[in-house]
Amino acid sequence: MSPDRLSQPGLEYLAQRHVLTYLEDALSQLLENREEVEPCSSARFFSEYFNSVSQGTHVLFREFEFVQATPHNRASILRIFWKCFRTIAKNGDLLTVNEYHCLLQMLCPDFPMELTQRAARIVLMDDAMDCLMSFSDFLYALQIQFYYSEFLDSASAIYHDLLTGKNSNTVIVPTSRLPVSRQRQPPGDSCTHEGVDAGQFYQGVESLCERYRHSFPPLPLLCEITSSATRVTFYGFLMALAKHPGINRQIGALPDKADLLIDEALDLELDKIIAQLSTASISQPGGSCNLPSREVIRVPSPRKPVSTRKRPDMESDGSTEETDSSEN
Repeated sequence: MSPDRLSQPGLEYLAQRHVLTYLEDALSQLLENREEVEPCSSARFFSEYFNSVSQGTHVLFREFEFVQATPHNRASILRIFWKCFRTIAKNGDLLTVNEYHCLLQMLCPDFPMELTQRAARIVLMDDAMDCLMSFSDFLYALQIQFYYSEFLDSASAIYHDLLTGKNSNTVIVPTSRLPVSRQRQPPGDSCTHEGVDAGQFYQGVESLCERYRHSFPPLPLLCEITSSATRVTFYGFLMALAKHPGINRQIGALPDKADLLIDEALDLELDKIIAQLSTASISQPGGSCNLPSREVIRVPSPRKPVSTRKRPDMESDGSTEETDSSEN
């Protein structure tokens, strides 16, 4: 825990950490399950609830309204998504937007399709939304689009105002959470337009962050991204956010891209389960069985891509490539 918490007023600290949100949710769940919870076990119920919050498992199978309610909830579902489906990256599978959305709905049944599509647009060209994506490309794009959804909505408005010659200071900062933010997407931004002046765009974003109450990337990193060129397009800005390792570490939900396939704790548990199954099968008289392996725990391979066009500046680590149609 940060030492700065000791210098914060109590109510400010509670609001910043969304403690009241979790207290209300815990109480609501306690009342909903009061017939199954003994009166003397209420303290234990709250203890287990907040332990779940600390571990990040409290968002599993919850409604989207709760999953997106706090930054910690958003980071938690992203981390669960990575842990559950990282074997897709291990196997080198490429999936479509709809297939990734189905995986998200296995964790959050009402996860909005629009949010999944927006993440895909960071990876794919607008006219190639039916192409396949690697797990790593989609995952880091989803992280930026979901975790910073309100900030990106406001940044898109600033970009659009600069693109049309309006004063970016007139942008209205969102004051309420929506199931899905409604970003304005400049037509032709990704392909034909040269974008806006990078310095002006950063000044507008900096002014926004000074009065912003939602999560936003650190200003030094935003300055680093926008100062790399004289002009910037909004989709180029999104791709730079998704690829930036410093922003990924700031969110704290996912490992660096080089460590995406590594989860020593989970691998150890899988090894234990496989060893137990192997021992049990050997002890069974006169028989053997096909033992599961990590390679078996996978999403069925999708159809082979006709084209896997991607944005040239959103290169993957080699997992997204054209596949020989003769291979099975």
